[in-house]
Amino acid sequence: MNLSHERSNDLLKVTFNQDSSCFAAGTENGFFICDSDPLKERFCREFDDGGIGIVEMLFRSNILALVGGGRNPKYPLNKIMVWDDFQVRCIAELEFRSRVKGVRLRRDRIVAVLENKVYIYNFADLNLMDQIDTYTNPSGLCAVNATKDDMVMACLGEGVGEVRLDVYAKNQTRIIVAHTTAIQQMCLNLSGSRLATSSERGTLFRVFDTDTGKQLFEFRRGAAPAVIQSIAFNKEGTALVASSDHGTVHVYSCVDAAENQKSSLSFMSSMLPYLGSTWSSKQFSVPESRSVVAFGNEEKGKQYIILLGASGKYYRYSYTNEKSECHQEGVKKFLQA
Repeated sequence: MNLSHERSNDLLKVTFNQDSSCFAAGTENGFFICDSDPLKERFCREFDDGGIGIVEMLFRSNILALVGGGRNPKYPLNKIMVWDDFQVRCIAELEFRSRVKGVRLRRDRIVAVLENKVYIYNFADLNLMDQIDTYTNPSGLCAVNATKDDMVMACLGEGVGEVRLDVYAKNQTRIIVAHTTAIQQMCLNLSGSRLATSSERGTLFRVFDTDTGKQLFEFRRGAAPAVIQSIAFNKEGTALVASSDHGTVHVYSCVDAAENQKSSLSFMSSMLPYLGSTWSSKQFSVPESRSVVAFGNEEKGKQYIILLGASGKYYRYSYTNEKSECHQEGVKKFLQA
């Protein structure tokens, strides 16, 4: 969630780590790291000389990728700084000709996302491994699998609504025409076997098999356009959660479409295809128009969902597979004034 253009506090960006066990927040004077579920601050670094616009974690390790941001960036906006928190300093840097829009980390790779380009580096020696031309990408969209398996990466293709999917172990590149309008969000599950996308219309989500490129599911959020703020799979890739600027959060089953909801008028779908859509199995609302969401822990038959709002608030919800309702378990401040 990038907040650099509209905010009422010092929060610049919030992102979950690869398995959503932690989240990182960049602010006008540094960054901090918290455990996600339950909420607990792990450490905080404050600087006198500027802000951090991007903080990308490498699981729960001491290594992070930082990019400057805010009113007075600590680092140039065209550099990725590799930060070792054990040493409390930067140990390496990558410099580009234009602004860095996003960073993704694996244990073996650093992925730099620019407006029209993606660069992939070997983590050990920072040698350039690959570079890819993309469609205009102001939000820095890109997704990589987080497991130790060979790398799978999804980034924008060169056309509107296209996703380029690279499965490096098979030397396989596939272009998926996911939507007819520009891609707004994308994510991979942990193993990289599934890809989820949404477009700038914000009405549909599509889930694809990354091995074959085949569409597995199409889910509807609603009829009115919306800005999708974030989407995420659970660890197993069996469920998808999404948040939007309407303040709604939707949960979909990616195992059996029958677990999701259908319109009572679905029998008329041959005349009105909209009525045949697959809707979320669960839904709840939060008083946040900008947010990032992820699955939390699963305990005693309850699945938890964590949502971080631009207001600096942390929301925890729970649900069970047997019931459609989601219950609010707590609201806290993760950003202290």
